[in-house]
Amino acid sequence: MGIKASLIKPFAKNAAKNIQKWSSQPLEAQEKVFQDLLAVLKNTAFGKEHNMEKVNSYEAFREHIQVNDYENLRPYIDRIIAGESDVLWKGIPKYFAKTSGTTSGVKYIPLTKESIPNHFGTARNAMFNFAAKADKFDFFDGNMIFLSGSPELTKTGGIHTGRLSGIVNHMVPSWLRSSQLPSYETNCIEEWEDKLEKIVDETLNRDMRLISGIPPWVQMYYERLLERSGKKHVKDIFPNYSIFAYGGVNFEPYRQILEELVGERLKSVETYPASEGFIAFQDNVENDGLLLNVNSGIFFEFIPLDEINTSNPTRISLKEVKRGVNYAIILNTNAGLWGYNIGDTVEFVSTAPYKVRVTGRIKHFISAFGEHVIGKEVEEAMLYASKKHNARLVEFTVAPNINPEDGSTAHHQWLIEFEQEPNNLEQFAKSIDEEMCRQNIYYKDLIEGNVLSPLRIKKLERDAFRRYMKSQGKLGGQNKVPRLSNDRKIAEQLY
Repeated sequence: MGIKASLIKPFAKNAAKNIQKWSSQPLEAQEKVFQDLLAVLKNTAFGKEHNMEKVNSYEAFREHIQVNDYENLRPYIDRIIAGESDVLWKGIPKYFAKTSGTTSGVKYIPLTKESIPNHFGTARNAMFNFAAKADKFDFFDGNMIFLSGSPELTKTGGIHTGRLSGIVNHMVPSWLRSSQLPSYETNCIEEWEDKLEKIVDETLNRDMRLISGIPPWVQMYYERLLERSGKKHVKDIFPNYSIFAYGGVNFEPYRQILEELVGERLKSVETYPASEGFIAFQDNVENDGLLLNVNSGIFFEFIPLDEINTSNPTRISLKEVKRGVNYAIILNTNAGLWGYNIGDTVEFVSTAPYKVRVTGRIKHFISAFGEHVIGKEVEEAMLYASKKHNARLVEFTVAPNINPEDGSTAHHQWLIEFEQEPNNLEQFAKSIDEEMCRQNIYYKDLIEGNVLSPLRIKKLERDAFRRYMKSQGKLGGQNKVPRLSNDRKIAEQLY
C-alpha cells in the first residue's frame, strides 16, 4: 500500500462507520433533516407565502406545500436571478446547475453552501465506504478518470452556472486532483469525439486504477483505447485497473460487452446523483440496491407511481414505504427545492436499511393502450432474453407502433443495435415478449386479447444510437438514451 492510500485509510474507515451509524437509524436521521430544513424554510419568501411559520410536523407540511415541478418553482428561481435573497433558501445560491428540460427549456437548479457537501461529500464517502468494506485502498495510489461535462462556468444573475459534473470538478481537493484525469483543459472540450481523443492521449500511458462514467460513453473510451494501443483488452493497458464507478443508467445491459473489452469482471460501484441532490449509492459491493442518502440535507417523500397523475395522490414519508412498489420520488432539500418531483421512479428492495433501485423516469413509459410499461420491465426482459440466446447489444429503445404501415395489429417495436445477434431472432423476440407478459399483467392481457400483437424487433445499423445522440447534441457527458417512450419521435429518427 502506497503513502496516499495509507493516509486515506483511517478517513475511509471513519466514513464507513458514520454511514453504518445513520443507515441503522434512518427515520431518526430523516426527522432531524426535516426539522433543520423547516427551521430555514420558515424564514424564506417561499415559506412565508405558504404559511409555514406554525408548521412543525410532516403531516402539516404536506398540507401547505404542494408537489412541484420546475415550472412551479420557476418564478422563485427568476426572483433569485433578479438578485433577491432568502427566496427558497437563506441567502443566495453559490451555483446554478444548468440542465435541460422537455417543457421548461433550460433549468437552473440551485446549489447552496449547505447543499454542496451533499454532492461532493457523498461521492467521496461512497468511495471511502467501498474501500473500507472491500479492504481495498490501492486504487488511491494510482490515477482515476471521471468522464464528465465541461467545468467551464458562466454567470446567471451573478451566480456561477454550469453542469453539475463541471461544478463538482471545482470542488476536487488537492489530494485527489493530483491523481485525477483528464486535465482541466481537456474536460473543457465540448465536442465529445474531440474530447475522447484527448482523454485517450492523456491516459494511455498512465496507471489508471479507477474509471468512472456513464456506461455507453465508457464503452467508447474503451474501444478507442484498444484501437489506439493495438491491445486486446483494457487490462492489458491498465494492469492495475480494478474499480468501475457509474451512475445514471442500469449497468446490466452493458455489462457483458464492457467486461469483454476490459478482459475480466471488475468490482463496480453504482451511484445515484442528480442535479437536485445525491440521492443514493451502493454501500455494499455484494448486495443489490442503493442506500438512500437519508442524512445529507434531503427529506424524502414518495408517491405511488399509479397515483402520480391523479388529483389527490397518496404522499408518504420514508417510514410508510413498502418493498416492491414503484414510487415517484419527491425531494425537499437544503438547496431550496420543496415538494420537488425530479421525475424518477424507484422501488425499495430493502427497508432495513432503506435501499432502492431506480426503475425509470415518469416521462419514459409506454401506455398507448393502457399497458403501463416502465423502464425496469424492458431492461429486465432484454437482459433475460440476451442471456438465454447469447446475444450482446450496444443499445436499444422501445416505442409503440399504433398504426403499422403494413396494416397489421398494433405492437411494441424494439429498436436494437446488436454487438452480437442471437442465432434465432424470432425466438429472441418471443423470449422478450414472454418475460414482458410475466412482469406486466396489463401487457399480457392486451396480448391475449389481441389488442396488441407480440413485439417486433427492428435491427439498427452499427453506431445508429451514437449518430442519433450526436444529432441531438447529447453525445458523451452525462447524457443517456431513453429506454422507452410513449411516441415515435426517437424511433423515427433512428431509421
